[in-house]
Amino acid sequence: MDTNFVDYVKICCRSGKGGPGSRHLHRDVFTAKGGPDGGDGGRGGHVIIKGNKQLWTLIHLKYRKHVIATEGESGGSSNSSGKQGKDEYLEVPLGTIAKDAETGEVLFEIKEDGEEHIIVAGGRGGLGNSHFKSPTMQTPRHAQPGEAGRNEWKILELKVLADVGLVGFPNAGKSTLLSVVSAAKPEIANYPFTTLVPNLGIVEYRDYKSFVMADIPGIIEGAHEGKGLGLRFLRHIERNSLLLFMVSCDSKDIVEEYNILLNELKLYNPELLLKERVLAITKSDMLDAELEAGLTKEVTKGLKGKKKVPFIFISAVSGKNITQLKDLLWEKLNHYDF
Repeated sequence: MDTNFVDYVKICCRSGKGGPGSRHLHRDVFTAKGGPDGGDGGRGGHVIIKGNKQLWTLIHLKYRKHVIATEGESGGSSNSSGKQGKDEYLEVPLGTIAKDAETGEVLFEIKEDGEEHIIVAGGRGGLGNSHFKSPTMQTPRHAQPGEAGRNEWKILELKVLADVGLVGFPNAGKSTLLSVVSAAKPEIANYPFTTLVPNLGIVEYRDYKSFVMADIPGIIEGAHEGKGLGLRFLRHIERNSLLLFMVSCDSKDIVEEYNILLNELKLYNPELLLKERVLAITKSDMLDAELEAGLTKEVTKGLKGKKKVPFIFISAVSGKNITQLKDLLWEKLNHYDF
């Protein structure tokens, strides 16, 4: 299992306190009792989230439970402002969503490389006494203290950005397909839940083109309620442009299995049904021509009247129709404006 894939972290972010304003009165060789010239305090450091397209996981933040920005410095004489506190930057992969840990409110999503958002703002610096001079108070001896920093728990959640998301029950052959069409090396074995984290692979296509495929851990009935590997992985499917449903040819009822998968997605988020879909019937190297013809009729009949879903018989082991599958996926990805 790839324990390096971390898609959820909870972090305590503490922004810096603002520096106090200065209460200085101007004094020099020629001036015994000058007016106020206290400068403003510097603002406290922000905690800032920044997008980095080179990152694929939140593992670098897994053990960083506390992020603390520095305080702003005090204002000085001659109206000089205090130095700002140093901002703390947290770099995250594209597709990261920031939430408030208490309310669950989504604050923002990082979509672009270099995109920045302040997740916890530093305290404002206090105003120096020069701001408080008035006709009735020529020499104010008070200044503002700096604003306190904030201490807040935030959640960072990664949703995998991929063109094609593989959807299927455990052991449907998703990892095997990904290992054949890309350079990804997911763990593969003949038992359910081999895939415990999403695996990403770059699928090479004709003329040096490529697209990204994500093998998402298998869905079981009740996944939308958190059963099996549950909601943690269903959220990754939200980010895929196209969903490739995978059902084994030795399933008792291919269309019924497809419908159960579809229903789980619908119960989790009905908008997922708006995405383009392709159905791949896997492990079909076990079928002879007669059996495949029979299943074709059965599946065509079962899908009749529903949203038109192209289906294809494939075998990742024998290579059957893998090139044709890539052609179909490429056509779907580029034919529709997502």
